[in-house]
Amino acid sequence: MLLSETEKEKVIAAIKQAELNTSGEVKVHIEENCPEADPFERAKQVFQHLSLDTTAQRNAVLFYLAHVDRKFAVLGDIGINQVVPLNFWESTRDTLRMYFAQNDFSGGLQMGIKEAGIQLKKYFPYQTNDINEISNEISIEPIP
Repeated sequence: MLLSETEKEKVIAAIKQAELNTSGEVKVHIEENCPEADPFERAKQVFQHLSLDTTAQRNAVLFYLAHVDRKFAVLGDIGINQVVPLNFWESTRDTLRMYFAQNDFSGGLQMGIKEAGIQLKKYFPYQTNDINEISNEISIEPIP
């Protein structure tokens, strides 16, 4: 497996930390190979399959990683896409790429999640009646 149990726990802790101050949702999906030529297209498929497009404020963020193919994508739903700075997703991908190039997948995911959490907090602050709409666990099951 790509991440050790300790690394998985750190990534999940980063998701929980990012979601503490926001109504936004963060999800990580890892698979070995990307069945699409473009990882962004695959991320869109995974996004829908995991129902990330059904959050109340449309503010979910997916970190998609196909580690054997060394492909990844970051995808935000329409609610967050409308408010983050134009270069936000590119700068987040650059951060991930820097860590992934050193085979530090856990560190890259943690930093990317932290950056997404900052933006989510800014535009979608925590509400007292907030519920966790999406599981914080890392998704690794095969998706058609």
